[in-house]
Amino acid sequence: MKFGTQKSDKWQVTSDMKTLAVQRGISCHMSRVTCHVAAFTLAEVLAALLFLAIVIPAAVEALHLASLAGVVAARKGAAARVADRILNESIVTTNWNTGTQNGTVTEGAQEFRWTLTSQNWPVDAMELLTAEVKYSAQGRDFSVKLSTLANSQTLTTTMGSQQ
Repeated sequence: MKFGTQKSDKWQVTSDMKTLAVQRGISCHMSRVTCHVAAFTLAEVLAALLFLAIVIPAAVEALHLASLAGVVAARKGAAARVADRILNESIVTTNWNTGTQNGTVTEGAQEFRWTLTSQNWPVDAMELLTAEVKYSAQGRDFSVKLSTLANSQTLTTTMGSQQ
């Protein structure tokens, strides 16, 4: 199979050569037999590897932060529900004035540690009740605080009528 013919000192590309070159993805010039195979240079390969070395760790860290944000958001909602329940139960059972209380609540597969504190409200004869619920997400600790006011005079009146 003949691919080129020589006229004086130049080679001419014949149609068979051109067809074969096109099938293999090689560029050929019609004036002479100069076929080039497309390839990357060493500098281009090193630049691409450097780019990947920078981008891949940054992308992994971004995925980690997005995952942490999702877990924290879900557990924060659950912790707020726990704190609300603790405040409501302590007001209904009127045991909020007995000092600092604490405990652990399990909701689903997650454990929440809670603390209920009361302190005097400076404006009126009321108490500020604060429920703090702590939880962990991916090895880090977070907390949610909910507060409400309770009337200490209502407590003494209610307890006085029960005795």
